[in-house]
Amino acid sequence: MTRSPLVGLAGWRLPGDHFAAVGLAHRTGAEGIQLDLGGPGRGPWLDAAGTLDRIRDDCARYGVTPLAVAGNTLNDIGLHAPEGTQEALRTRRVLVRVLDAALALGAPLAFVPSFRRSAIEDLRDLRRTAAVLAWAAREAEARGLLLANENALDPRRARTLVEEVAAPSFRLLLDTYNPRAAGVDVLALIEAAHEWLAPQVHLKDGTDGTVTRELLGDGDGRVWEALAALEARGHLSAALVLENDYRDGDLDRLALDVARVRAHTARTHTRDAGIHTRS
Repeated sequence: MTRSPLVGLAGWRLPGDHFAAVGLAHRTGAEGIQLDLGGPGRGPWLDAAGTLDRIRDDCARYGVTPLAVAGNTLNDIGLHAPEGTQEALRTRRVLVRVLDAALALGAPLAFVPSFRRSAIEDLRDLRRTAAVLAWAAREAEARGLLLANENALDPRRARTLVEEVAAPSFRLLLDTYNPRAAGVDVLALIEAAHEWLAPQVHLKDGTDGTVTRELLGDGDGRVWEALAALEARGHLSAALVLENDYRDGDLDRLALDVARVRAHTARTHTRDAGIHTRS
């Protein structure tokens, strides 16, 4: 029998700071938390003196599992900055900090996004991104971690990125709405790339390609269809992480979304248990 995935929250989509995120996860019934490294315009640094120790203690106190550390500041720097530039040097330093923070928290996954200045627009961007990620994946493997990249690539280019990185510790982080926003069929992406997807999945929803205030499943993101497709392909999700935007402080909406994901996992887990009981 497979274990039901944890329900997690993305800390950077919640009101407050790193510390508030852990307590909020506990109060809303979420079991895990992903945290961002932070940086200019993105909140305090996660690896500031004493912060990681305090968060690790808070997670233990509240029973919240550290799931992953993200390097969202790379969207402001450029993951595929040309080799030899100051931006490329900053990118490597950020990647090391993300990996070290994940290791210190006991989180099994570190991930970096490819949006804004890190968006992969052409083959040159893809190859440069792959080269940086291949280096970072080796650094992740040395720490016993998985490294993932979150992007808006179509199925063919997503497979190409994995093949170019060519590292056993590398994964693609699936977000159920990013493909929709980029005009990509999420079900086709899952079909093409399911074997390389990270064991943590971002859940969010919206309308006409924009994340709004719909409850999860009420938009046009085909959230439950995507999860069903993952399950059908044998993908074992360790965590389903809510990434709708709750920074407005609407905790009732957050609690309802948590409840919807928990109801989904309960139905799936019960169905799978019945299949195993009859076999």
